Amino acid sequence: MRNAVEQNAKIFVAGGETLIGSALLQQLKIRGYKNLVGEPPEEPDLTNQGIVDDFFARDRPEYVFLVAGKSGGIRANQRYPAELMLDNLLVVSHVIDSAYRNGVKKLLYLASPCSYPKHCPQPMSEESLLSGYLEPTNESYAVAKIAGFKLCQAYWQQYGAKFVSGIPANFFGPGDDFSLEDSHVIPALLRKMHEAKVAGAEFVEIWGSGTPRREFVFVDDIADACIFLMQNYDNSEPINIAGGLDVSIRELAELVQNVVGYSGKLRFDPSKPDGMPLKALESRKLKLMGWQPKISFEDALGITYEWFLANENNKK
Repeated sequence: MRNAVEQNAKIFVAGGETLIGSALLQQLKIRGYKNLVGEPPEEPDLTNQGIVDDFFARDRPEYVFLVAGKSGGIRANQRYPAELMLDNLLVVSHVIDSAYRNGVKKLLYLASPCSYPKHCPQPMSEESLLSGYLEPTNESYAVAKIAGFKLCQAYWQQYGAKFVSGIPANFFGPGDDFSLEDSHVIPALLRKMHEAKVAGAEFVEIWGSGTPRREFVFVDDIADACIFLMQNYDNSEPINIAGGLDVSIRELAELVQNVVGYSGKLRFDPSKPDGMPLKALESRKLKLMGWQPKISFEDALGITYEWFLANENNKK
């Protein structure tokens, strides 16, 4: 490895309570990294500059995974655009600046596929960033995520800081948000199908036409890729983190239906917004570096549903 992270290095996962952050902490511990600072519930309030500065000055992390910031599906982006944008802008500006001023050796920031223009060529390659208009349904959130990787580039250009950025495909897994109001499509479908199965409902209604295509990667694979990039990637240009598998929302719903064991009908509501017609990432650069996902999509859906049954559903 070109930049092997020492086993005793101080590592901070900013956003340790997020889906990716939780998976990252778990993966780091499995690999023997025990000097993890700022773990939940000790993570500082990343929206408060003074608290962030105090944390970095006191704990002196050497490597930072910046995966924090509020997110949500189409409905959340429509209802809370200001909240999503402000939270992400505050987090990236505070963490990136404090990391530089306190001598962090390397930082990996995760942006979002929402950063790509709505109608750029598919699958989306890194060269298409900032080449057109964004998808209106999540524009505010996307602008904040773009600001994050541009800020990393600015610190690299002006100060030589090794702050790199990755753009993960849509991800899911154990610990996801399964609320019907603010969740992303996979956890929302899992809950809907499960509740319909339990209630014996004749059908499940699904937002949109079912034709948009999305790429999904299991969260443990995203975490694995983040560690790989921290050790092997040294470039100011963002790099896609993806697995090359994309499915339509209809195909996804049918797969979830099989995993859950729901025998009713699926009803799509084309009056609801679809979002981008296709959202898949070109992952050639990362594959050429030697990384690829390890867990199949179907297995990952099953693992996620098992977690839901053992955790979320028992809270009712």
